[in-house]
Amino acid sequence: MPKMKTHKGAKKRVKVTASGKVVAMRTGKRHLNWHKSGSKIREKGRKFTLAKAEAERLKLLLPYV
Repeated sequence: MPKMKTHKGAKKRVKVTASGKVVAMRTGKRHLNWHKSGSKIREKGRKFTLAKAEAERLKLLLPYV
């Protein structure tokens, strides 16, 4: 059976931690920030942990990460 391929789009968007959690960046920080408060922009700069069901689905796309 051949090796599984890593889904490159998922690899660029999420990271699997050493404990197995899947973390991603929050959306809404790239542009159109002039009307957002500084605290909101800083909050969007932090990573967040995905829900368990979605994390399991993404781990299938990242077999070697």
